[in-house]
Amino acid sequence: MNPAYWLERAARVWPDRAALFHGAELVATYAQFNARAGRLAAGLQEAGINAGDRVAIFAANRVEYLIIMQAIWRIGAVAVPINYKLHGKEAAYILDHASAKICFTTSDQVDELSALAPSVRIVDLDGSGFSDLSLDRVPPPLYSTGSDDLVWLFYTSGTTGRPKGVMLTPGNLRAMCLSYFADVDAARSTDAKVYAAPMSHGAGLYQFIYMICGARHVVPASGGFDEREILDLADRLGDLCFFAAPTMVRRLVSVARERGSRGDGIRSIIYGGGPMYLSDIRDAIQQLGNRFIQIYGQGETPMTISVLTRADHESAMEAAENGSRRLVSVGISQATCQIAILGKENQSLAVGEVGEVAVKGPSVMKGYWNDPAATAAAIQDGWLRTGDMGALDEQGYLTLHDRSKDVIISGGTNIYPREVEEALLLHPSVLEASVIGMPDPEWGEIVVACIVPKNGRDLNEAELDGHCLNLIARFKRPKRYLCLKDLPKNAYGKVLKTELRKLL
Repeated sequence: MNPAYWLERAARVWPDRAALFHGAELVATYAQFNARAGRLAAGLQEAGINAGDRVAIFAANRVEYLIIMQAIWRIGAVAVPINYKLHGKEAAYILDHASAKICFTTSDQVDELSALAPSVRIVDLDGSGFSDLSLDRVPPPLYSTGSDDLVWLFYTSGTTGRPKGVMLTPGNLRAMCLSYFADVDAARSTDAKVYAAPMSHGAGLYQFIYMICGARHVVPASGGFDEREILDLADRLGDLCFFAAPTMVRRLVSVARERGSRGDGIRSIIYGGGPMYLSDIRDAIQQLGNRFIQIYGQGETPMTISVLTRADHESAMEAAENGSRRLVSVGISQATCQIAILGKENQSLAVGEVGEVAVKGPSVMKGYWNDPAATAAAIQDGWLRTGDMGALDEQGYLTLHDRSKDVIISGGTNIYPREVEEALLLHPSVLEASVIGMPDPEWGEIVVACIVPKNGRDLNEAELDGHCLNLIARFKRPKRYLCLKDLPKNAYGKVLKTELRKLL
């Protein structure tokens, strides 16, 4: 099934229902939303985009994001949303790797991307390029997309730091939607789905759920997450539902406490993307009430591994008073997924034993784009190896204990140490570098760079910051530098990151 069908269906059944909002301002009904996507789809076809071609979006959250994605799918093309926090050079790598034909971006990125990716047509969302493609044209019919066709190329970094393209199909998206309705939340037509987290990630994936029920889609005027804006929108629109990283939840709770707000107007906050400390979720529920649902997922099985339901939060809050730690679990397997805990020999482990979390089900990706070796390593005997370490209890609740990969999760965003290390090692004063995560009450983790300087040189942190900003995204740069005489290593010369963590 073509994912654009859900929009066309909503436009046919509820043509006059409010669909798109910029802040609290209505931008389009469902009929208007579908018509705009249809016109752009025709424009893309005139521009030479055919079924299977990759079309990228490198932009912050905006109403046009949804219109573009729906236009892409209408003609059977593949959406390639790129994290807008990435450096231009990183975005250019993805454009090249995906062999994208067109990239929609904002005026401040046009010149750099045009220089870095000369073979890609760069379309300025704020200029005539986009308006020309959106001229009044006859919308093409929906392309007949198969359940196993590629529709969304989701780029997520691997342990090497090089982004890999996760291939998502209509079958994957359908399983995600069914899991949401069955396990996460009962989406309603009166809901206002707020895109506060990046639309290139989980927030964007949830668009289908709220199109199916004809709900409102709200892009904050700020284009992102502003806790005061969220509370204001809750007052003006009501029934807000949104996805948030733990750091966003903490910020929202802090401002709500300052205002004396109890979260009226917010219906559901689905959180995930990183660890939530027990004290933080307890504070959140005490301040805002039981509006919380936790999901655990990966790009390779989008938003669909496990869920800690609203009811679980309520019972776990009561149990926490007696010492239970159920509230720090990530819940039970979602209905379309099967979870196993595997040992080093790929054997299933018993209840309570810690091993690698593996997942099987229709939500698991088709594979990695143009990377059969990585696909074979990730999916073994039908099981997706997540790289996360965890254990199941007697009732099937999953608790994550560690990550077998070195990924650092800061503010809900994955940061891969090797990528930062490679950037640091290009600095003339750096002899060796090892990057680790350090627990942080605000961000979950922060990036710490352990540096061995060349020839006893002094390290200038401001200079290193500037060096990193020229090579990698701002959010990936180290927040702290630790200057060492040498890095602890084992007999094989491998850096012992456990020893570095002890130093911190």
